[in-house]
Amino acid sequence: MKYAYASRTGNVEEIVNSLGIDALRIDDGSENMDEPYILFTYTDGYGDVPAEVESFLMANGTLIQGVVCSGDTGYGDAYCQAADKISDDYGCEILYKVENSGTPEDIENIKKVIGA
Repeated sequence: MKYAYASRTGNVEEIVNSLGIDALRIDDGSENMDEPYILFTYTDGYGDVPAEVESFLMANGTLIQGVVCSGDTGYGDAYCQAADKISDDYGCEILYKVENSGTPEDIENIKKVIGA
């Protein structure tokens, strides 16, 4: 399985690094994926999909298999809402929602759900 991620504050990048997986970094959304992949993203604003992820998904959305999302529970109902929107728009499974960069237990759980 391939992986792609977007990280603004470093939380998602820390998750990807902790998992020890090779993943395509989404910087501006112009990146391309030619195989099925799992997306790691953060939630922007108050429950929004980050703009660079929206652009990336417009070109690569047919190949997405699942999403792992980082968020902050301090935002209440908007916590990891980007995953909900991506799942609804692209028909993929929400694999895991994690607070910021996660705990060691979160990392182990994510490894299990992505098969890493």
